[in-house]
Amino acid sequence: MPTLPNLLSLFRIALIPILVYFLTDPGKQSSIFAAITFFIASLTDIFDGYLARRQGSTTTLGKFLDPLADKLLVAAALIMLAAINRTPRVPATLVVLLIAREFAVTGLRAIASSEGIILAAEELGKYKMIFQTFALHGLLLHYQYGFINFYVFGMYFLWIALILSLWSGIDYHLKVFRLVRAKHSLPTSAIVSPPNQAGVGR
Repeated sequence: MPTLPNLLSLFRIALIPILVYFLTDPGKQSSIFAAITFFIASLTDIFDGYLARRQGSTTTLGKFLDPLADKLLVAAALIMLAAINRTPRVPATLVVLLIAREFAVTGLRAIASSEGIILAAEELGKYKMIFQTFALHGLLLHYQYGFINFYVFGMYFLWIALILSLWSGIDYHLKVFRLVRAKHSLPTSAIVSPPNQAGVGR
């Protein structure tokens, strides 16, 4: 039977088509609804992790669904923001770099896992996720409300998220290469990365 955290992850995935639908319309009203949808999805991400830790109900399915839901949600938002018919848009180059980093790190984790290496979440990855979430909320709102230009606000945070994303991605690669080299030089040793709190900055 699915646990509540897993149901929240599935709900987050189910919100993606709704987000995409709102982003097919460049108007202000649809932009607000898109931002609200993304905000609700972000809340489910916080709650499913909290509930899983509190209830001790972390499952293999949950370990798969939670990061999958995060990556699908962020990728859908970024792609639509680059393609939406309004100006200014999010530069496609930034979108490609951010999504490519996610694919690279996901592949790296698979390689590490096949070598028996466990990669914990890093602080840089957590900060990247925080800045990226703020950025996407601003970019989804897009327009100026009061004294705040949400597009400028969002792009400022997205550039910071990009820097942290590439930095953490390079750090992941260097760490895995060092651990794999150490493992093959000491085949009888168990190589595990330093413990850290997993789940937020993947």
